Amino acid sequence: MATKTGSLSITSENIFPVIKKWLYSDHDIFYRELVSNGCDAITKLKKLEMMGECELPADYKPEIHVIVDPEAKTITIKDNGIGMTADEVNEYINQIAFSGATDFLEKYKDKASEDQIIGHFGLGFYSAFMVADEVHIDTKSYKPRTKAVHWECDGGTEYTMDSGDKEDVGTTITLFLNEDCLEFANEYRAREVLEKYCSFMPTPIFLEKAGAEPEKDADGNIKEPTPLNDVHPLWAKTPSECTDNEYKDFYRKVFNDYKEPLFWIHLNMDYPFNLKGILYFPKINTEYESIEGTIKLYNNQVFIADNIKEVIPEFLMLLKGVIDCPDLPLNVSRSALQNDGFVTKISDYITKKVADKLSGMCKTDKENYEKYWDDISPFIKFGCLKDVKFCDRMNDYILFKDINGAYTTLPELLVKEESGKATDENGDTVETEVVDENKDAASEEEPQDNRKPVYYVTDEQQQGQYIALFKEQNKNAVILDHAIDTSFITQLEQRNENYKFLRIDSNVTEDLVEESSEEELKESTNTLTDIFKKALNKETLIVKVEKLKNKDIASMITIDESQRRMQDMMKMYNMYGMDPSMFGGQETLTLNANNDLVSYLVSNKDGEHTELFAKQLYDLAKISNQPLNPEDMAAFVQRTNKIMMLLAK
Repeated sequence: MATKTGSLSITSENIFPVIKKWLYSDHDIFYRELVSNGCDAITKLKKLEMMGECELPADYKPEIHVIVDPEAKTITIKDNGIGMTADEVNEYINQIAFSGATDFLEKYKDKASEDQIIGHFGLGFYSAFMVADEVHIDTKSYKPRTKAVHWECDGGTEYTMDSGDKEDVGTTITLFLNEDCLEFANEYRAREVLEKYCSFMPTPIFLEKAGAEPEKDADGNIKEPTPLNDVHPLWAKTPSECTDNEYKDFYRKVFNDYKEPLFWIHLNMDYPFNLKGILYFPKINTEYESIEGTIKLYNNQVFIADNIKEVIPEFLMLLKGVIDCPDLPLNVSRSALQNDGFVTKISDYITKKVADKLSGMCKTDKENYEKYWDDISPFIKFGCLKDVKFCDRMNDYILFKDINGAYTTLPELLVKEESGKATDENGDTVETEVVDENKDAASEEEPQDNRKPVYYVTDEQQQGQYIALFKEQNKNAVILDHAIDTSFITQLEQRNENYKFLRIDSNVTEDLVEESSEEELKESTNTLTDIFKKALNKETLIVKVEKLKNKDIASMITIDESQRRMQDMMKMYNMYGMDPSMFGGQETLTLNANNDLVSYLVSNKDGEHTELFAKQLYDLAKISNQPLNPEDMAAFVQRTNKIMMLLAK
């Protein structure tokens, strides 16, 4: 054909320089665009053969070759796909933003097919100009009696198109790199980028260095080249076809994590949209490493991006996995999503499948679910905070580890509380009714709080005294020692109106004390209130006297639950630089009338050592509630030494 020159048909004035520089945020993405275009060309050719519109040689092998030449400063990408005629080059290359993939699908939309076209994007070819000063195309169509075409453009809007000398069917694109992008002609850099974007593309991809000697085996024979991609990724198979070892090997390969995942979910959906993938629950050491995961998003086996929040619910970002959804409405750059209702449906589906997997495991494989719980609990709690539907689905399958080391769900815990166990005078276990400690305290003006209490521990060592008391009376409490737990239990209370969470030191429950009348303890209460307020110089201190069943416990401090929670939240978020102590809960000092030292104080109100013992009892109670500050700890140690000296005399 005669040489043809012309200007690229552009829909907006001066748009080509913008496309050249800003079409993609990452310049390395040109590899993905050009290689996936080659995959499309091969897929089209196979479709045409299947429909009887062309015949391929018996030894035909679909392949894409990427040849880097650092000396010549070029990159060549060759495919043996459908190729193009001169008219098609004019239509699909010279007229920017017309998608050949879209045109092909429209033409054959009623034909039966198994493979899918990756494209729909149109502008992918022009990503080459982000790294190249000049681009050449050599192409020959599969159609008989058509001539090869040579096309070249120097990065402006002018192009030249002429007959070419290419003999085999397919397309070869040659990029003459600009000086700023020579790194992409380096074999190791090219491999890195291709593995990032093209590891699972559906056509074998081979990387070569121009002029390099072919690799040989130990006998001197030339080795068969190995493609750098896996054309049949694990997620594309049905779960029944995959073994545990395959899942683990895939995890190690994709995420370079040699710690085995705890378990995984294989997503496989064809209707109402096509979505496949594998989500892994990694083993997390939250003390030493971040719990942020990686969810890789693919479109027809072409890598799009990591952790796209429109598709992947935020709390699932803690996981590692791959999701392939050919139906995603991507824009021309393949790297952003149109935020529409379809994407929301995909996100909801993924959330539901994760909740189904976890709840199913709790129902049918409770033993393993319990083993995994400590690792996956931060993820589930975060999910409950971030996603209301997920929280509702998981409500009855959240595990709580209790002070006896057993795991239980919330419904199980409440059943146990409703028929709590205690011992009679002979030591036999009896059924008891749980008493709501708020019942008698509720005033006529205030509505009675009938929610069932669920007691919890935030620090087993610090709150050991309270735990011991609970165990003595066969009462239970759960351990909630993660930073997220304050927000988490608040969320659960809002969504479950029949119970409330109370820290184990928030009050002295009635089943820890002996029955006694207020009148009986009135005099002791007045005396001890005077002693402690004077000794501690705390006029606002609330002093309460009870007959605790455990006579060895002298004193305890309780802090209002809601105020203490507010203080915890302030510490967590450090809101506006405000002092968290301003939200500190009102302390109540409970003294045990059955304890000998407390009785001594009542009998020796003005004794020589009364003030000393009062301060010591207060600090002992404080230590079981929270750490002493440095000044108070120094005074406590000094006072302890003084008391021991008194005993030694």
